[in-house]
Amino acid sequence: MGHGHHIEIKQETFSMPAKAKNFTLIVMVIGLVLSGIGIATIDHNTNGFVAVSAHHDAHTAEAKHEGDHAAGSAKHEAHEGHVASSAEAAHEEHGNVETEAFGPRVTYTSQDKPWATRIWANLLVAGYFFTMVSLCGLFWYAIQYAANAGWSSSIKRVPEAIYTFIPVPFVVLLIAVFMGKNDLYHWAHYEHLHLGPNDAGYDKILAGKAGFLNTPMLFILPSVLVAIWLFLGSKLRALSLAEDSAPKGDTTNFRKSIRLSATFLVIFGFTISIVAWLFIMSVDAHWYSTIFGIYNFATSWVSAISVIAVTVLYLKSQGYLGLVNKEHQHDLGKFMFAFTVFWAYIWLFQYLLIWYAHIPEEMMYYQPRFENHKTMFLANFFINFAMPFLFLLMRSAKRNSNILAVIGVMLVIGHYFDVWFMVFPGVFGNGITIGLLEVGMFLTFAGLFAFWILNNLQKRGLVAINHPYLEESVYHDTGV
Repeated sequence: MGHGHHIEIKQETFSMPAKAKNFTLIVMVIGLVLSGIGIATIDHNTNGFVAVSAHHDAHTAEAKHEGDHAAGSAKHEAHEGHVASSAEAAHEEHGNVETEAFGPRVTYTSQDKPWATRIWANLLVAGYFFTMVSLCGLFWYAIQYAANAGWSSSIKRVPEAIYTFIPVPFVVLLIAVFMGKNDLYHWAHYEHLHLGPNDAGYDKILAGKAGFLNTPMLFILPSVLVAIWLFLGSKLRALSLAEDSAPKGDTTNFRKSIRLSATFLVIFGFTISIVAWLFIMSVDAHWYSTIFGIYNFATSWVSAISVIAVTVLYLKSQGYLGLVNKEHQHDLGKFMFAFTVFWAYIWLFQYLLIWYAHIPEEMMYYQPRFENHKTMFLANFFINFAMPFLFLLMRSAKRNSNILAVIGVMLVIGHYFDVWFMVFPGVFGNGITIGLLEVGMFLTFAGLFAFWILNNLQKRGLVAINHPYLEESVYHDTGV
């Protein structure tokens, strides 16, 4: 189905409006101010939160038995006094307070965390979320080439701009982990105790995971993976630049981009889960989920699609992207809808599989989140699925720029909260709240992210003028 008239293809050069620049800077300043107030109002004696660690009764009994054995051996305790006291501090969380909501299988007590842990936890969430969203911008870019998609070639500059942001949040992520590692991750505190099977406080589960959950792995492996992703992204960007200056009809760079994109997608598919395991899942070090990696991908992927859609809509509102029409907007809305459903599918089935299996080592993830933070648990579902699903079901909503923009912004905020909810109950347990620091941290990074994207879009023409499928994109029509 065609448009029935000729559309002239010409280059467009974006210049960030002063209003947009000021808006992003104001958002950053407000975020910094709120973050500063949030930090200043934290009680420096205790952050007001408590850390919860849940464990299988058998594991608790084993720890108790080992503690009794250590207490009964005065000579051994005197010889290993420093290690035993450290082990006791590390395992104060192994309590005997039972909860009946999921059955009397999981026990836990609470322990205060240093006040600065809240800062590092927020930086962990912000750094991780924006790293993954930026990376999924590269994933979008690569998958369009690998799939030989033509419709999206008129908006390819937007994901190009998004994935260049990867190094910024990743450095923040590494700083957060470096500064707060021992309080963010129980396994990191346990690691330096060097306990053997016969020592008091020995943790069989953490010892078994030590080959993967260790400090060198935490820093080196993600850094290597990000370096590989950035290298492949820079190569794709170089090919895109070369394509812009190539003679009309030359598809050499396009074919190279397809092969390089396929290479990236294979590497991405096998490595994306590793980052989620190390930085997020290991917050609850005694727990694991075989679909946690794909769940994190779903969160990041739908957020990235939403960012692409909102950016395209903004550029259209400013008179740019003249080649983009309601058909492209409709397709972006369909992608948002489809992967909102995909996220909900993974969210629900991760929960159902654990609920149905009734295995204590798995229930310990949902027990504190569902029992102690039920409102947040349900809000996560309604913000990230129920509301977007109901709106995006309508064809008219997907073709309405204002509605699609609002839903896009809501999804980004909602999935940031989703990552926050993965981290904070595991680090702090009962009593967690969303305060000024949390809001301020999000606004700071969101403002910086928006400024980075818009500034990057100024550096090249908005139209991939020599892309071989550009004409197909110009006359794109969904037909429904």
